[in-house]
Amino acid sequence: MLMAHPAVLRNLLERYDALRLLARSDAVDPSVQRQLQDTVYTLCVSTGTRVIGAALIAAREQTRRGSTAPPPPTAVG
Repeated sequence: MLMAHPAVLRNLLERYDALRLLARSDAVDPSVQRQLQDTVYTLCVSTGTRVIGAALIAAREQTRRGSTAPPPPTAVG
């Protein structure tokens, strides 16, 4: 299975959190709702899950592991 880069997942998590805050306001702009739906979909696809709760857990775990992983080897030319 392909895995999203930890930086991509980190950005998606930040975007999701920000949009969730905006979506809680009284006068929610329909475009905010659409952006939130798109972000939820992208998180699910990026983590191979079907529901946002599982996607958030998987994305946080992958970013945690990605931040502690050693750098990839470089080619010696």
